[in-house]
Amino acid sequence: MKKLLVLLTILTLLNACKNEQELKKNKNQIVNYPITKIIDTVNTYFGVEVKDPYRWLEDDRSPETEAWVREENKITYAYLDKIPFREAIKNRLTTLWNYEKIGSPFKEGDYNYFYKNNGLQDQYVIYRTKGDNQTEEVFLDPNTFSDNGTTSLGGLSFSKDGSMAAYSISEGGSDWRKIIIIDTETKAVIEDTLVDVKFSNMSWKGNDGFYYSSYDKPKGSELSAKTDQHKVYYHKLGTNQDQDRLIYGGTLDQKHRYINANVTEDDKYLIISPRTSTSGNKLYIKDLTKTNSPFIPILDHANSDTYLLDNIGSKLFLVTNLNAPNMKIVTVDASNPTPEHWVDFIPETEHVLTPSTGSNFIFANYMADAVSQIKQYDYNGKLIREVELPGIGTVNGFSGKKENETLYYSFSNYITPATSYAYNPKTGVSEVYVKPKVEFNPEQYESKQVFYKSKDGTKVPMIISYKKGTELNGTNPTILYGYGGFDISLTPAFSITNALWMEQGGIYAVPNLRGGGEYGKAWHDAGTKMQKQNVFDDFIAAAEYLIENNYTSSKYLAIKGGSNGGLLVGATMTQRPDLMKVALPAVGVLDMLRYHTFTAGAGWAYDYGTAEDSKEMFEYLKGYSPVHNVKAGVKYPATLITTGDHDDRVVPAHSFKFAAQLQNKQKVGNPVLIRVETDAGHGAGTPVSKTIEQYADIFAFTLYNMGFNALPDTEN
Repeated sequence: MKKLLVLLTILTLLNACKNEQELKKNKNQIVNYPITKIIDTVNTYFGVEVKDPYRWLEDDRSPETEAWVREENKITYAYLDKIPFREAIKNRLTTLWNYEKIGSPFKEGDYNYFYKNNGLQDQYVIYRTKGDNQTEEVFLDPNTFSDNGTTSLGGLSFSKDGSMAAYSISEGGSDWRKIIIIDTETKAVIEDTLVDVKFSNMSWKGNDGFYYSSYDKPKGSELSAKTDQHKVYYHKLGTNQDQDRLIYGGTLDQKHRYINANVTEDDKYLIISPRTSTSGNKLYIKDLTKTNSPFIPILDHANSDTYLLDNIGSKLFLVTNLNAPNMKIVTVDASNPTPEHWVDFIPETEHVLTPSTGSNFIFANYMADAVSQIKQYDYNGKLIREVELPGIGTVNGFSGKKENETLYYSFSNYITPATSYAYNPKTGVSEVYVKPKVEFNPEQYESKQVFYKSKDGTKVPMIISYKKGTELNGTNPTILYGYGGFDISLTPAFSITNALWMEQGGIYAVPNLRGGGEYGKAWHDAGTKMQKQNVFDDFIAAAEYLIENNYTSSKYLAIKGGSNGGLLVGATMTQRPDLMKVALPAVGVLDMLRYHTFTAGAGWAYDYGTAEDSKEMFEYLKGYSPVHNVKAGVKYPATLITTGDHDDRVVPAHSFKFAAQLQNKQKVGNPVLIRVETDAGHGAGTPVSKTIEQYADIFAFTLYNMGFNALPDTEN
């Protein structure tokens, strides 16, 4: 019997060793990447030749590119199919996602409208109620726009009396839109669809028509060809689109890439805001009560970000960072609206200001270390109160028409699902309007803010969220998420996908990098052009902080970001490949020498500069451009690149070329995969079903390459 037990023990150990060897073999499997042909294409900048071997992948209409994408997806999904817990993640994410989501109501005409998703609907549905009757009626259901949920609602705008509405749709995730006009009572389409609209709102003048913006149809591919001459048109109801009147733009001497047009609530003024880049704008005003009135300049230069907040008659309330990096509100009369006549209304403070209006009040939303504070003012500049908020987090809302008696706002943070509140502006009392029933208990999680020093000593804030009781032993799977650009602020907000990650024992960390807007224009500018490396240094320092303080280690760290954040991930992983185990660049700007040649990319030059600006700028961009800094013989982290075939903002060629470079130069070691979503764009409007599948793949890939064989217990 003793010999038998010894034999059984030996067999068990041998079997365990065999299983471990098989698992290790599976983890280190060599991915047989598709052969990506190399063509000797060379770009020359200031006498310097730069090889561009995968330039051919920029042609999104080429059968060869299509075949390459198909083969890459085949390899990617074959790899993902082998992950044993991938389906379990998808099922759990589906369960968490399946709760009713209701937006705040807004009144148009005789109806109260609101957005609602029953749980797993691909697109939100717009419902309405009439008067005191609370019976819900479907007004628009975007889930019926296409068979697979890939046609989404872009914008929705009502005529002044609410009798008509214009809404835009996106097909396959593209930024190009179509505008459909309907009678709101019957919901019947009342005229032909407007086409070829892009980067546009719809602003009604009375009930007769509306202003919108677009580009001429580009030569070549509409998903990648350059578009840089924006124009504002007026569409009069009952006329064909080819009769729409050009209101602004279209002249070679005043070329603008983005132009917004807005009519004031009282129908008195048209405000035009032309831009050549994503930062800085001119501002013009036109009196609509006078026939053939000219555009009068409020600002005839683009040295600031300035916009109209509201008006009372001819008194304008402007929000500006002109000589006020953290923004302020000024007043001026429309007859003499230039800066020398501006009077401070709510002066600049140490915190960044983002105001809104509603119920005849102004609400100053201040961002203090990326957290919201709200102060309520009347139109004489008197402080009414500081609004008591439900906690520390992000607030959105406090906006509406002047006659609204109730305003609404939402509150959330990384561990608190977004809850809607009804606010009485006269009493300052808030009441819960809608509290979501999510299968997630915030009491079991914690979220704290820390400050760390970047490479040059700059203090940077970071919020770290995780399950209470998590042992800081360096073995926690961690996602470090960042953006750092375009004056965009990352404030605390709840996400079902992040909730799932924390539920699995993961840590989620978000630093507020330079290049963002968390500390105003100076913070933004400190991460632009020749200072862009500051953003990467901030991100690297965040990773080092997490490792030094035992939240995680390089073996359990993933870095993640999308768009400009995809550039952040690409630059960080090529500069410090030893720092993380997994890299997750999504829809990234990855070829910094050619980004400005696609669609509206030239408008990003304020943040990046271009390779044509100067030899110094070219060398700086080439020095960190992810596509140009992949080196042979370097072991890069396990990488899952994600993009969409209809992304016409950051064209997928960026991701294609980066994947090809990594696969060519990293033949063995960690996998480099690219997942190309079909009928999807930059992110907005992506169907819920596709989003769930994508995140299941991302989390499965991440945990699998951190060495996890199975998911931890998901019971709360």
